[in-house]
Amino acid sequence: MDRWRGKVAIVTGASVGIGAAICYRLVEEGCLVVGLARRVEMVQQHAKGLQGKRGKLYAYKADLTVEEDIIKAFKWTLENVGPVHILVNNAGTVTGGTDLISGDTAKWRTVMDTNVIGLCIATREAIQIMKKRNIEGHIIHINSVTGHSTIYIPKINVYGASKYAVTNLAETLRKELIAEKINIKVSSVSPGLVDTAIIRHLCNDRKSEQIVDEAPKLESEDVADSVAYILSTPPNVHITELMIRPFGELF
Repeated sequence: MDRWRGKVAIVTGASVGIGAAICYRLVEEGCLVVGLARRVEMVQQHAKGLQGKRGKLYAYKADLTVEEDIIKAFKWTLENVGPVHILVNNAGTVTGGTDLISGDTAKWRTVMDTNVIGLCIATREAIQIMKKRNIEGHIIHINSVTGHSTIYIPKINVYGASKYAVTNLAETLRKELIAEKINIKVSSVSPGLVDTAIIRHLCNDRKSEQIVDEAPKLESEDVADSVAYILSTPPNVHITELMIRPFGELF
């Protein structure tokens, strides 16, 4: 990780859970991290808790469903912190409570706009900055095991489709970068069940709460460790997909 010390990383969805854990880990490794989130005050609180570490956390308010927000965030980062070297596309949403048979279009659109379109826009903005400055950067998509196999969960419908899209986008981008001779790595990290607030949000009855309580789960820090591991590999190594599950998971 030494070569990333003092370099700029942007982490989307940085307010809680996996995103917050990744921010903490990268700051501890000496990165200058810009955490993007709608609830920017939570990122600001994390920044206070990281004072005195080798790196630094900056908070910037951005909604990943709004293209203008994303573009402004990268511009602000470039002008106030420096050119981005690492992008972690962590922002994502499940937006449960609907189905495919009689579903809510607005909820479907929110999932796709956040998990797919927002990810693509952020990736584009990062690559343009890296390419212009010949930065050998790294883009990491926080994916899911649901992006590799169909897991049926009632009321969770287009989420899996959005993560299948992320799997394809990561591999397509890898090949596109190679074809264009651009020295930027892209990696997909696919965790199994992680003990985060988004999982608890899906529990709408005692039965689902019990299932989640009893199921093996990863911690957000486990995913952050995976991101650090990917970034710590030498230039000739390219981890394109890393799947991590809690021991004993049945998915």
